[in-house]
Amino acid sequence: MLEQQVVGGEQAKNKDLKEKHKRRKRYADERKKELIEALQNIDEESGDRVLLNVYESIQEELQVKSKHLEKLQKKLKAADVEIEDLHSEFERDRDDYLVTIRRQEMDLLLFQQILDQVQPLIRRDCNYSNLDRIRREATWDEDSGTWRIPELVLQKTSLPT
Repeated sequence: MLEQQVVGGEQAKNKDLKEKHKRRKRYADERKKELIEALQNIDEESGDRVLLNVYESIQEELQVKSKHLEKLQKKLKAADVEIEDLHSEFERDRDDYLVTIRRQEMDLLLFQQILDQVQPLIRRDCNYSNLDRIRREATWDEDSGTWRIPELVLQKTSLPT
């Protein structure tokens, strides 16, 4: 249960990180859309001009169309490079997220092992001797981004004399 609540750690609710990721994705989508529209516009506009030209010879027509083809190939290559750059950027972000998750899982495991070692040392007359009850009573505070846990209470028991 604790693992389900904690996996992702403090970064899971990090609004700045989520917003940064959304901005990058939005930028990539917009850039991709612009590239596609630009290529379509070039195809439509250039294609008409090539068809409307009257050429003196087949050789001249071949040269013009070859130059046009080279321009389109360069633009296509530039678009492919841009797309590859975006893919590699998202891959790096993904790898960073995975590294962060692994590190947080290791930290969680360390804290759990420390807790398992320390719990038997907690006095029985303390409310923290029952960790399951503490977990049930703990509440998450969205405003401060912290857990609210019960106050430490020592229950004094006096034996009859």
